[in-house]
Amino acid sequence: MSVICEKITPARAAPRQSTVSPVKCDFESNLPMIERYTRPQMGHIWSLENKFEVWKEIEVLACEAQAELGRIGITKEEAAWIRAHADFTVPEIDEVEKVTNHDVIAFTTVMAKYIDAEVPEGTPKPSRWVHFGMTSSDLGDTAMCYLITQALDIVIEDVRRLGRITKRRALEEKETLCVGRTHGIHAEPMTIGMKFGMWAWALKRAEQRLLDARKVIAVGAISGAVGSYSNIDPFVEQYVCEKLGLEPDPLSTQVINRDRHAQVLSALAASAATLEQIATEVRSLQKTDTLEAEEPFKKGQKGSSAMPHKRNPITAERVCGLARVIKANAQVGFDNVALWHERDISHSGAERVVMPDSFTAFDYICGKMEWILDGLQLYRENSLANLNRTRGLIYSSRVLLALVEDAGITREDAYVIVQRNAMKVWGDMQQAVEGPSFRENLEADEDCTLSDEQLDAIFDPRAFLQRIDVIFDRLEALEF
Repeated sequence: MSVICEKITPARAAPRQSTVSPVKCDFESNLPMIERYTRPQMGHIWSLENKFEVWKEIEVLACEAQAELGRIGITKEEAAWIRAHADFTVPEIDEVEKVTNHDVIAFTTVMAKYIDAEVPEGTPKPSRWVHFGMTSSDLGDTAMCYLITQALDIVIEDVRRLGRITKRRALEEKETLCVGRTHGIHAEPMTIGMKFGMWAWALKRAEQRLLDARKVIAVGAISGAVGSYSNIDPFVEQYVCEKLGLEPDPLSTQVINRDRHAQVLSALAASAATLEQIATEVRSLQKTDTLEAEEPFKKGQKGSSAMPHKRNPITAERVCGLARVIKANAQVGFDNVALWHERDISHSGAERVVMPDSFTAFDYICGKMEWILDGLQLYRENSLANLNRTRGLIYSSRVLLALVEDAGITREDAYVIVQRNAMKVWGDMQQAVEGPSFRENLEADEDCTLSDEQLDAIFDPRAFLQRIDVIFDRLEALEF
């Protein structure tokens, strides 16, 4: 029997000494998340085959630890036999579970069959040492934390790739002018590079958030029914955790406290919200009325079954939709924290859904955002056209400051002058009629005493960007 999960080297952790080895696997029907949104590497991690392989490794390591400790009857030879013969198949486990209604007992029953199959009659069965002094949660919770660290290693690298893309494109578009919008209304000139740069910094925070969550979740617990080590030596826990690249939970009850899992789901949710923010901006910039950017549109792609002219931002919309699933799942993580006393299983069924679903969906949307951002088409001429669409209104702040600084009038009086001339232009735009520009209105207003030279300097979009080197110097130093 082979292991289905490719082993991932954990971030900032000592190399694992586990014998879990890489192989390809089929994870069909084992995941709650539909296959459409499941990438192979993440799918392998959350497959039943991989879960049970991790369970097997934990049980074998526990036997080896007991043999090393030498305080119960298991010998090192028996532990070696268990490692060599322990095996399972998912269908067999499924069949036994139909009777036991208990997945751990079904698993250990099947594994015992393989361990003892070649043991001569009349010889003590080595399988008797499997799960010795352990609880189902000792096994399941330690395995769950291990699987989560595997999944986190994947999504951390996902985020890093996205960060590198956004940083590169930010630097490429450092000087590319566009209009900034606040409340959806044109505000002041900025650059497209600033948008990418903001996303890069947000992704850096996402990376750190996920690294912090990994540190918190990289624990194991093999401490017995209420965490008192009543029937198992703490050495077993230490040994197993060290081999898996985990730390022993300093004090668990029957389960590892779910605030750790909530932090993981929260980190995924916050990071998904960042991807949703980026995708929403792409969608907004792709609107026909804006058309400053567009997600890639492949040769042969169709936009609408009814309207052949359509080029819809369907991938960015899909990112937004799946981000909502991930954010909603985080609430389940918070609700799972408050278990009864030392344990109940109200968290269990929900966790089996939200944990693989959240990781699978996040990994998927990271891949889609990588494709979008790396191939995002920019329409720079449209960006310039939109910059000038409001007939100079976007320079109002500089006019206001110049009147205060150079004309020597109060800010309140300057505001009145600027606003009344701006509203004339706004009124024309509302009615879609031609009319004087904002600058022409100012030139005709006797209260506006600014010279032509002053107005030339004011109505220069680059004047707003005289200090952006500060921003991009910071970005240059950003590393993923």
